[in-house]
Amino acid sequence: MDKFDVIVIGAGAGENVVSDALAEGLKVALVEKGLLGGTCLNNGCIPSKMLIYPADVIRAAQEAKAVGVMATAKPDFRFIMDRMRTFIRGEEQESEEQLSKVKNLTMFRDTASFAGDHTLEVGGRQITAPKIVIATGARPLVPPIPGLEEAGFLDNVTLLDLNEAPESLIIVGGGYIGCEYGHFFSAMGTDVTIIQRPAVLLNDEDPDVGETVTKALAKYMTVRVRHQADRVAVENGKKVVYAKDLKSGDTARFEADEILLALGRRSNADLLKPEKAGVETDSKGWIKVNQYLETSVPGIWALGDATGKDMFRHAANFQSGVVSHNMFHGHKREYDNRALPHAVYTCPQVGHVGMTLADARARGLKVMVGKAMYSGTAKGVAMAEETGFVKVVVARLTNKILGCTIVGPDAAALVQQVVYLMNCGTGDMSPLYKSMVIHPAISEVVMNAFAALENVD
Repeated sequence: MDKFDVIVIGAGAGENVVSDALAEGLKVALVEKGLLGGTCLNNGCIPSKMLIYPADVIRAAQEAKAVGVMATAKPDFRFIMDRMRTFIRGEEQESEEQLSKVKNLTMFRDTASFAGDHTLEVGGRQITAPKIVIATGARPLVPPIPGLEEAGFLDNVTLLDLNEAPESLIIVGGGYIGCEYGHFFSAMGTDVTIIQRPAVLLNDEDPDVGETVTKALAKYMTVRVRHQADRVAVENGKKVVYAKDLKSGDTARFEADEILLALGRRSNADLLKPEKAGVETDSKGWIKVNQYLETSVPGIWALGDATGKDMFRHAANFQSGVVSHNMFHGHKREYDNRALPHAVYTCPQVGHVGMTLADARARGLKVMVGKAMYSGTAKGVAMAEETGFVKVVVARLTNKILGCTIVGPDAAALVQQVVYLMNCGTGDMSPLYKSMVIHPAISEVVMNAFAALENVD
């Protein structure tokens, strides 16, 4: 049996822990069967945004007539895909070369599974360490829809291999992946249909977000909410999705060249067999952790998508710092996700941090809510931006900022300034009172939202 000081399973954000352990002078094993860099580099954040940016450019050109500019933009789909793949391959190869030269690091390029207490089996060998980190990520969720496997489908991984845009595409699921790739493929000229069970797209966001995004995307594609995909077939060379209209009870028929499945993620823990080490999982197979990111077994931590919570690469990177601290220092540090931000790169863009009004109400908090439109600023008028808005939630008694939601151009960048405020001092609004805001600039809309605060019962 090979003995190490630290074993890290998963080469996404897990690589951060590897670097920290090596800096401590420890003997480290890194287990990764797939490509280095994890989901983010290979089939998540980075490739998807390299595809979506050209879609943003196309939409900007199409909407430029609102400010008196007549522009056209024709995509080169093969160039866009090749550019993305070339960059990703280069990054992965560079990471592979660098890690192969690191002293005190042994890499195992195979699937790991627990064989007992702090013991893993990988590639026919057993390895053990007193400290183990589970960073195994997740994979696309494939529900048992009759006919789906036989018809074939794309997911967020396989679509990256396309060399030609499909003429028509049915996207099953209207969450982050569905809305982002709906934006991308429709901008590429594909006839897109999104089928979504809830009443709005992005239904996990603030209701105002769901309504705004649903209406906006419906200008460029067919959006069918309150529909559940029940069966898939191949008819006359086309892929057909039969979906139940949850309002009328009728069955609707949707036909396209391809299907993109975007119904969420599932845990990879079933491959790891954590039960053999006593590591507990929840009812859906996600690794259970406490506020210190410790599993049920002392000396074993978990981070990132493996836990089924806060499934964003920036959250996983942040968690890796918490895990490293708790592994190598005498006192524990809690994982604080109070000001966890995220963005959805659809059209319009969405940025969010902290609580929504519904979250605050669920906790019984007394709050104030402020909302401001982009069009209420001079810059918003200059941009002819009519639907964008900022919505903030603030504790009534303490003026503590609880959350912020932004929909519109540069939403991801705009919401970041609220993230900083939430982590500054006591996290209240006091820095706003001392700050000047550039005029005219779209950032004024954030200040306007705080200026519009009203009590909410």
